[in-house]
Amino acid sequence: MTKEERAKLILEILQDHFPHPDIPLKHTSPYTLLIAVVLSARCTDAKVNQITPHLFKRASTPQQMIQLTIPQIQKIIQPCGLSPAKAKNIWHLSKILIEKYKGKVPKSFEELEELPGVGHKTASVVMAQAFQVPAFPVDTHIFRCAKRWGLSNGKTIEKVEADLKKLFPRKDWIKIHLQIIHFARKFCPARGKHLNCPICILLNHN
Repeated sequence: MTKEERAKLILEILQDHFPHPDIPLKHTSPYTLLIAVVLSARCTDAKVNQITPHLFKRASTPQQMIQLTIPQIQKIIQPCGLSPAKAKNIWHLSKILIEKYKGKVPKSFEELEELPGVGHKTASVVMAQAFQVPAFPVDTHIFRCAKRWGLSNGKTIEKVEADLKKLFPRKDWIKIHLQIIHFARKFCPARGKHLNCPICILLNHN
């Protein structure tokens, strides 16, 4: 079976199980999404969703965020891990948004990736989910499943992203990215019962 054939089968299963995938990180604006994605580094989305209501109650705009001190931000986000670095990045990127972008989140990969604490994956999530610009953010779930499902043997996030973009239609990248995340969490975890994963079973039988 070619990679293209695998991708078509996988897409059908994803569509059956998650036809309307939700965005995992709760947010109310491009800015709150950006902050939530920054917090999600080495932290589960579930934990981020527990923390962000407390943070956004205090500061849901860049203007409000820089009224807090970095130690105040750090105290609120501490359960997310890496809180000293994340608090500094959140404060400084908020200041840059005010000074350079009139308090708005920029709508380009290049400008987003220049912000403190914002890498390509974070920028991709914001571009896709806040601005509906086709992107294919690769997280740990997608990286794992792309290899298991024979879609990519890339050893880097960048290579896996490039491989997946070639296999799936550009217009569907945003949706497929979310579908794989939801599917991986439910059926194809890093450890345990992934051998019961419907996609793994189907591909191994073909």
